[in-house]
Amino acid sequence: MEDGRGQRIVAAARGWIGTPYRHQGVRKGVGCDCRGLVRGVWAEVTGRQAQDPGAYAPDWAERSGCDRLLIAARDHCGDAISPADAMPGDIVLFRWRAGVSAKHAGILSGPDHFIHAYEAAGVIESALIPSWRRRIAAVHRIPRGPENAEPKTTT
Repeated sequence: MEDGRGQRIVAAARGWIGTPYRHQGVRKGVGCDCRGLVRGVWAEVTGRQAQDPGAYAPDWAERSGCDRLLIAARDHCGDAISPADAMPGDIVLFRWRAGVSAKHAGILSGPDHFIHAYEAAGVIESALIPSWRRRIAAVHRIPRGPENAEPKTTT
């Protein structure tokens, strides 16, 4: 990303490291899940709140029959970019296996690392090892200006 923007996003995400894992949480230092981490960093870097996903169960992706995380990322950020073009500061979405909805999100912090909220550990920076890379469902870039920060309405 131009002008050090990606590094500013990574710095914001690193500010969440150590935040405990809390399902549906979105408060730095208090608790968040992976969606809450991305929403919190989004708010810090865009100055706007991302659309509230509403209440969701821990198994929401398995039960929904809809790829809600991918839809939300597209609505907020536009079309996905190629993982080969991913840069620090980009949002990365994961699916646990083929044929199921994407269920996990993080923020790339380098070519081989990402920051995410993980149930067993809270917000951490992890290596993007082959087992994580195989599970990448999409990569999205956080839009630049406020004119792009408002999510589109989905029906």
